[in-house]
Amino acid sequence: MSDTDLPVIPHYIGGTRTPSTSGRLSPVYDPALGVAQASVGLADEAEVRAAIDSAAAAFPGWRDTSMAKRQQVMFAFRELLNARKEELAEIVTSEHGKVVSDALGEITRGLEVVELATGFPHLVKGEHSENVSTGVDVYSLKQPLGVVGIISPFNFPAMVPLWFLPIAIAAGNAVVLKPSEKDPSASVWLAELFSEAGLPDGVFTVLQGDKVAVDGLLEHPEVQAISFVGSTPVARYIYETAARNGKRVQALGGAKNHMLVLPDADLDLVADAAVNAGFGSAGERCMAISVVVAVEPVADDLIAKVTERMSGLRVGDGRRGCDMGPLITREHRDKVASYVDVAVADGADVVVDGRGVEVDGAADGFWLGPTLIDRVSTTSRVYTEEIFGPVLSVVRVASFEEGVELINSGAFGNGTAIFTNDGGAARRFQNEVQVGMIGINVPIPVPVAYYSFGGWKQSLFGDAKAYGVHGFDFYTREKAVTSRWLDPSHGGINLGFPQTK
Repeated sequence: MSDTDLPVIPHYIGGTRTPSTSGRLSPVYDPALGVAQASVGLADEAEVRAAIDSAAAAFPGWRDTSMAKRQQVMFAFRELLNARKEELAEIVTSEHGKVVSDALGEITRGLEVVELATGFPHLVKGEHSENVSTGVDVYSLKQPLGVVGIISPFNFPAMVPLWFLPIAIAAGNAVVLKPSEKDPSASVWLAELFSEAGLPDGVFTVLQGDKVAVDGLLEHPEVQAISFVGSTPVARYIYETAARNGKRVQALGGAKNHMLVLPDADLDLVADAAVNAGFGSAGERCMAISVVVAVEPVADDLIAKVTERMSGLRVGDGRRGCDMGPLITREHRDKVASYVDVAVADGADVVVDGRGVEVDGAADGFWLGPTLIDRVSTTSRVYTEEIFGPVLSVVRVASFEEGVELINSGAFGNGTAIFTNDGGAARRFQNEVQVGMIGINVPIPVPVAYYSFGGWKQSLFGDAKAYGVHGFDFYTREKAVTSRWLDPSHGGINLGFPQTK
């Protein structure tokens, strides 16, 4: 099948699939096969304006829709998504490559936010103070912003949109979602499911595209806020550009997450956690553990246990029940694999080299097996850069204090974990470490939906984290109303009642 014969994934504007007329196409691959299975139409400036205009036209009606009706839509969407999540997982696996169990896992985490959003009336309540001055009351209102933009990454094509969509929509906003052009179908599927749940046309728009679409959302005066997840350089650009245009911004960037292992830790538990957190979803997640900081003398024993577990991992097509799938594109696979050469040049020990992995899948898939590198120098690019793939580094330190200092000296501050049986050490760790999300004997500390997700330092730009209370605060703005009504006894109000002498 030639590129011109491939199906073209459309926008979703005004409640219907809308083919792009820009003439610009980008291939969408099946990473396990290494072949293009579709194309996606990339928006031009006119299509960007049309998408935003459609959302702006839908906003007033949705804003004025009762909370009860909005809540019914959220409950209906939750039931539909839960009933059909396997269908969505297959779409995610076919375009991203992650194994089906990982895809189901990300949808389940997204469902948690949908469930939080079903209870939104409690989270958008204002406050009321009576008689602040004689006969004067003051109260607050929380109201939606208007049109909001969401720019989501390739690594979680279902979960990341679901971090933002349910909260923004429940709060009364109209949403324009720009998904990654690498795996765009999940977003259209979600939009159609929202329509089936009763969401009015135009309230949820999917705008397929690249930088043209991104810049259109960042610059259009009708867009009031931007939510973004992606790499730190792009997050900084999103934050600076959107803020310069007067928009609210929550831009979640990259990470280099550490796992500090103390000598008293249960090394079997640590090894299981390191393998799951380092190689799940092929390491293509901002909460992956990419550095194990081993407080000596545990490193040798821990590496032996991790290596043993890695030998049992089955790499292959995510639809075949494997443990780890391919990477998203050939270019990204090659970039991640190049770090093994960097490690060797910098004097590290490559314990397990995933470049020659045997796979249960097509020869042309974008394969790289789990890779373990010991004695990584903290000046090496293998340590300082976000690799975003199945590469786990081991750094050896002499003490708890050295490990904490190492973590705190990094540019990122997304997530970290400590493994220990010492409650005092864990308590000190959570107090001293300069990171936004912490796991104690938990490898990937992604908070549940009623807390909020986000890091520190160069892992978060803007003032609001994702979902939880932060999410509802981000997607609403407050009005304070000062009210005074004359008492009827003053004679200032005629209520029209019959008078008796």
